[in-house]
Amino acid sequence: MTTEPVEYDVVVLGGGPAGENIVDRTRAAGLSTALVESELVGGECSYWACIPSKALLRPVLARADARRVPGLAGSVTGPLDAEAVFAHRDYWTGDWKDGGQADWLDSIGAHLYRGHGRLYGIRKVAVTSPEGVHHVLSARHAVVVATGTGPVLPDLPGLHGAGAWTSREATSARHVPGRLLIVGGSVVACEMATAWQALGSQVTVLVRGSGLLPRMEPFAGELVAEALTAAGAVVRTGVAVEAVVRDGPTGPVTVVLEGGELIEGDELLMATGRAPRTEDIGLDTVGLTPADWIAVDESCRVAGHDWLYAVGDVNHRALLTHQGKYQARIAGAAIAARAGRGTGAPAPAAAPAPGTGRWGAYAATADTEAVPQAVFTDPEAAAVGLTLAEAERSGRRVRAVDYDLGKVSGAGLYADGYRGRARMVVDLDREVLLGVTFVGSGAAELLHAATVAVVGEVPIDRLWHAVPAFPTISEVWLRLLETYRG
Repeated sequence: MTTEPVEYDVVVLGGGPAGENIVDRTRAAGLSTALVESELVGGECSYWACIPSKALLRPVLARADARRVPGLAGSVTGPLDAEAVFAHRDYWTGDWKDGGQADWLDSIGAHLYRGHGRLYGIRKVAVTSPEGVHHVLSARHAVVVATGTGPVLPDLPGLHGAGAWTSREATSARHVPGRLLIVGGSVVACEMATAWQALGSQVTVLVRGSGLLPRMEPFAGELVAEALTAAGAVVRTGVAVEAVVRDGPTGPVTVVLEGGELIEGDELLMATGRAPRTEDIGLDTVGLTPADWIAVDESCRVAGHDWLYAVGDVNHRALLTHQGKYQARIAGAAIAARAGRGTGAPAPAAAPAPGTGRWGAYAATADTEAVPQAVFTDPEAAAVGLTLAEAERSGRRVRAVDYDLGKVSGAGLYADGYRGRARMVVDLDREVLLGVTFVGSGAAELLHAATVAVVGEVPIDRLWHAVPAFPTISEVWLRLLETYRG
């Protein structure tokens, strides 16, 4: 059955955080908006990534911190209650039901279409519902692709059919495997190793490269690896998996390493990257390549298509939920402005230059060299902007300034034996910060101050006058500046 075509001002393909934020902005501007979602409204982050992973990790980190506090350490000796941790996670995912999000869409006057959506030529989206009903939606002003990414599984003999976990299974599992093998050294690998080792698994992490968290400063991965090892996990670097063997659908799983070594576990998590979910969304109908990332300008509009936008992971600018939501706010404002809503005048046809005039608000300028990221391992790792290596490769004249976080009074009061490190990367010609990294317990809460300093290009002479409260871990800012001045 095919229904009559329906017209909206904006049609959004994908109902994750980025898609939801587009809908919020366009509806606030008075634009009629339809959202197409094939799974759960709220997307990967709400049900299989950020939210469930942090729900699993919070008890782990709280226990670890408590065990380092005098007067409390002796009281925190038993294992985690896995069932209670799972119940906490299930609460935060709404038991994988999206009724609340669907109600929110209805409350703001957006129209939800459940089913598989595909571009259907210029300004059109075709939707096939689970019941087999076909809808054709047309957009007066914009179609926005916000379909996110999915896990990449390498082409390994035996992997297909081995029942390997991806990030989805790792964050939604309801049992604690006795032995968990993790392939990869990414954020997913590190966070899930932290969570499942604490929940009772014997975790083995197998990394092809030289260390964990390769996109951060090297010391971040080193400190996380040391902590995982101290917790009982095994971290092996410089190893390559060549094949996977599973003994029946629920039997042990064995990975075969280069050279023939065998390692057996009860479950296998493949944390080996992400790919855009664009393989079957009709990109070919508008001259784009299926399964590719979608290149956009600074208003998240697709070149050569004045009506098509792509926000979040699919545009490959920064694969993080908060950055996708940021892009959605930018794109939503640009769509509204170009439609003559909210500002009293349409925006220019071309993407505005970053920060120029009153159109500067419609340019995404903080998702290339000023991206914040927090990794909720023990210790936490948090960074924004460029690493030292990235800054050096950019051709700038730079200097890295390091400080031992454990020497800060606030850190010593936070926990006995506090271990951590801070680094700021300074542009020596402009004397502004290009990047900041913190590793240590509670380090994620230091991140936004660093983000403001990097994004705002606050001169170091002004940072001297941002006085950190005593005795807090934030006093590390003063110590970094003192070290820089010598």
